[in-house]
Amino acid sequence: MTATDPALTALAQGWCALSLLHGRIETHIERALQAGHDLSVREYYLLDVLSRQHDGEGGHLQMKQVADAVVLSQSATTRLVTRLEDRGLLERYLCPTDRRGIYTNVTEAGRALLEQARPTNDAALREALDEAAKDPGLAPLVRVVETLKAPVPA
Repeated sequence: MTATDPALTALAQGWCALSLLHGRIETHIERALQAGHDLSVREYYLLDVLSRQHDGEGGHLQMKQVADAVVLSQSATTRLVTRLEDRGLLERYLCPTDRRGIYTNVTEAGRALLEQARPTNDAALREALDEAAKDPGLAPLVRVVETLKAPVPA
């Protein structure tokens, strides 16, 4: 394959369109969450992921699973957890069966903020998708996004 190969060019163009759509959506949601709730997109997603944990087998996520779910490195995720813990939105505790493991839970204040921010996130997402759908190059991607179901973290 060469750099002028039409298939490679189409693939690269598709990737650029997907990246553009993601950037536009994330920027729109970031502005809305910051303005309305003093939360970043990553902070919101972290609270959301951790709020869906449950007690019982496989219910608590390891830091690597959390990092994968919020698309950050483990060290960046740890810093993010620390920031939210300092704000009283998360708390950490030792695993009762393995003292080496540390779990992170959303506090009542974190759950309340997440519930307040959820409609803002959803509305900003809808607005960003509606705006992107007006762009003929992004409209097919918007239609795909609207049909996808999110994978559940393992």
